[in-house]
Amino acid sequence: MSTHSPHIADSHDRIRVLGARENNLRDVSVEIPKRRLTVFTGVSGSGKSSLAFDTIAAESQRMINETYSAFLQGFMPTLARPEVDFLDGLTTAIIVDQERMAANIRSTVGTVTDANAILRVLFSKLGEPYIGPPTAFAFNVPARKASGVMTSATGEKTIVRDAIYHGGMCPNCEGRGQVSDLDVSQLLDQTKSLNEGAILIPGYKAGGWSVRFYTESGYFDPDKPIRDYTETELHDLLYREAAKIKIGGTNMTYQGLVPQVQKSFLSKDREAMQPHVRAFVDRAVTFKDCPDCGGTRLSESARSSKINGLTIADVGAMQINDLAEWVRSLEEPSVAPLLRSLGGLLDSFVELGLGYLSLERPSGTLSGGEAQRIKLLKHLGSALTDVTYVFDEPTIGLHPHDIQQMNDLLRRLRDKGNTVLVVEHKPETIAIADHVVDLGPGAGTEGGVICYEGTVEGLRKTDTVTGRHLDDRASLKAKPRKPGGAIEVRGADLHNLQNVDVDIPLGVLVVVTGVAGSGKSSLIHGSVSGRDGIVTIDQSAIKGSRRSNPATYTGMLEPIRKAFAKANGVKPALFSANSEGACPTCNGNGVVYTELGFMETVSTPCEDCGGKRFEPSVLEYKLGGKDISQVLTMSVAEAEAFFGSGESRTPAAHKVLDRLASVGLGYLTLGQPLTTLSGGERQRLKLAVQMGENGNVYILDEPTNGLHLADVEQLLGLLDRLVDSGKSVIVIEHHQAVMAHADWIIDLGPGAGHDGGRIVFEGTPADLVAAQTTLTGEHLAAYVGT
Repeated sequence: MSTHSPHIADSHDRIRVLGARENNLRDVSVEIPKRRLTVFTGVSGSGKSSLAFDTIAAESQRMINETYSAFLQGFMPTLARPEVDFLDGLTTAIIVDQERMAANIRSTVGTVTDANAILRVLFSKLGEPYIGPPTAFAFNVPARKASGVMTSATGEKTIVRDAIYHGGMCPNCEGRGQVSDLDVSQLLDQTKSLNEGAILIPGYKAGGWSVRFYTESGYFDPDKPIRDYTETELHDLLYREAAKIKIGGTNMTYQGLVPQVQKSFLSKDREAMQPHVRAFVDRAVTFKDCPDCGGTRLSESARSSKINGLTIADVGAMQINDLAEWVRSLEEPSVAPLLRSLGGLLDSFVELGLGYLSLERPSGTLSGGEAQRIKLLKHLGSALTDVTYVFDEPTIGLHPHDIQQMNDLLRRLRDKGNTVLVVEHKPETIAIADHVVDLGPGAGTEGGVICYEGTVEGLRKTDTVTGRHLDDRASLKAKPRKPGGAIEVRGADLHNLQNVDVDIPLGVLVVVTGVAGSGKSSLIHGSVSGRDGIVTIDQSAIKGSRRSNPATYTGMLEPIRKAFAKANGVKPALFSANSEGACPTCNGNGVVYTELGFMETVSTPCEDCGGKRFEPSVLEYKLGGKDISQVLTMSVAEAEAFFGSGESRTPAAHKVLDRLASVGLGYLTLGQPLTTLSGGERQRLKLAVQMGENGNVYILDEPTNGLHLADVEQLLGLLDRLVDSGKSVIVIEHHQAVMAHADWIIDLGPGAGHDGGRIVFEGTPADLVAAQTTLTGEHLAAYVGT
């Protein structure tokens, strides 16, 4: 019997990385096995994402983009080559990240997954009465009628009368499902004139271009208080329709404030707005379901056609696991392939733990974890193999009960012959890895080194931060704090909540938990957020360009600039790289971008400022012996000492730095671009900013997202300090360590969607563990070892 030697093609079974230096990586070299599940671990900011996403996945995508024609590449994002000496063994990389879905106001779960497209074809084939082709059921396509001369591609002309182009958009709300009413009192301060700042809309500052539009229009006196306006003047200011005027010698189109606000603010999805704009819209605008379509977005014609007594609007509103049953009940041979395709897609939703969603759900309202699982949908049934899938914390937003399902999916992708790379903190997912790469030992400049690579068992025996904390188990509190009062919620029925009555204790640490889709966020954000004295820190992403950094985002740069200005007797604007002090060569960017036509754009450090972003004369001004660029390269910990005493003492900046250090961001540099921060770092930065607000109750939405096992302990200490200082803290959370540390737990369920929305337990964690009557109780009991 002859033995065959292995084929040389089968020897390329590893991805090799040599000398990776992207972000904080320090000449990292690593070999990753192909067709295996590899988990990257390490504290937040240790370099996991820099290695998995910014080096391996980025180079794979860049090389694939280079195979397209120069014409096509002109329409694609240009990707710079990662800072790495050598990469070998790469396969096509597919990134499944936590980025929120595009928050277009017309984008829904059905439109982003193509389920709506299949449904529209189904209704155009089987719907009674027949109303037209699939576009007749599309809420993004208006119905149109045309008459005139129609010219074909061959030049043949035909006269048409009343040609109908089918669409299913509700004409009243234009397919949005909602109409808005503006509260005019929130737009204007009646006691002031336009020049004194009467307009209260974000971005409309007295003297600014947006206000000059009105002050120089000639329709009214800009120095007269609004309350003294005549009826005509007030109408012109608020409601005047588009009219041509000249401002500063330029022809402009004038329109009143109300149509201007509707055009610039109300055409955007609320979830995509910056926080201060969203706060204004919440104050000034009342949204209600469109009276014509009842919030379904569809025209009367689209709602008239039915299959088995249900319209396409009824079907879109159904919970997906119910919709999957309905599709299976349709027996129609003529559309069998359609039904098979739609049924398979809906079953994938259920398999991913998203059966509680409906197709009409706006995509902007999905959490990061839900968005990530929806992106995973298309890959589950894919015929592609030998692909590298790169996941960014796929367990985010998942209850311990749901993590098992996600683990099974990751294994399935691997077993199809794919390489699966996962950046993860949860021990349940680290445990299923074939190979582990642990980065550290610290974060930022203290990280970027491979501390361990090998099996999970080997990791447990090491003395790395991850190895020491992998089997950590929190213990239940011996003496929970006693509440002092309560927030009463009565008859909560938002989304799937079933008329919930609950008293949320004050003066203690309250954890609200339950499986994904059980109604936690609906209860807290729908019935508690927005009350006076309540500060809500949600999961929305930080908005910021590469010019934004921790110093600008937290507002700390303002007192620092003033301190420099005072010490040197000059203007504060000189100490801003976005204002007068910017290096004129690179405009304060620190780098110069060179366009190379059809090749990728190259960025090089600015030769004039050496990447410091300021013009040389500004760097001659010192505070405590340091110039402004040296201050921006300090870590938070260094800056805290620098601004805490001596000549450079600046209490306003020190206060912010103290909060940044308390949330575990002592290693960040003040001038580090926000675009380089990990998800966990961004959320903690937001927490540090909002801790400075005057609130009595803090609501945190899954603050352990992106936190390493070792950092969870620090977070619990921070929550304790907040409660001990007299604040009340409400946390929506799945992490068992946070549940165990709570004074009071409110558990929703028992399932997701219409199987949830009820309070299944409220009491101390010890009572929940002792009862073990809920899924949370069972998992918490297993976690604390009871």
